Amino acid sequence: MRILVLSDSHGDTFSMRTAIQTSPADAVIFLGDGIRDWEETFSVIRTRKTAAVRGNCDFYTADFYPTRTIEELNGIRCYCTHGYMENVKYGLDTLKQCARDAGATIALFGHTHTPHSEYDDGLYLLNPGSVRQNSCGIIDITPGGILCFTKKIVPEA
Repeated sequence: MRILVLSDSHGDTFSMRTAIQTSPADAVIFLGDGIRDWEETFSVIRTRKTAAVRGNCDFYTADFYPTRTIEELNGIRCYCTHGYMENVKYGLDTLKQCARDAGATIALFGHTHTPHSEYDDGLYLLNPGSVRQNSCGIIDITPGGILCFTKKIVPEA
């Protein structure tokens, strides 16, 4: 199973649509700060499993999108958050603890606009960076294991 992870579009529906249309992902997760972009692009992904959380700039979605969610993907539990409530700009300890408390194997977060991929004692952490800055995350869940990485949406020439 391949999962496309996006975050922080901040009005850039073109990059979001490009990432989704060019990815063979089975699922797409959006980690906030651009819920309106997500909703505008949603028609492109109706045939895939999706999940979205709101970010600190998504004020108008307070009643519809959660700040965190747990997604089960191919038998793997993923903790999904924008990251501002876990203070990820100041370190990942709170995020790691929240994900472990939720029984997650993967913790997904955004907010910093900086791509990040790490493995820490049984927990995979992935920040896809900002889709507005041409960055996304990929998770491959296979019988051989889990691979999390970031990549450019459109490779630079």
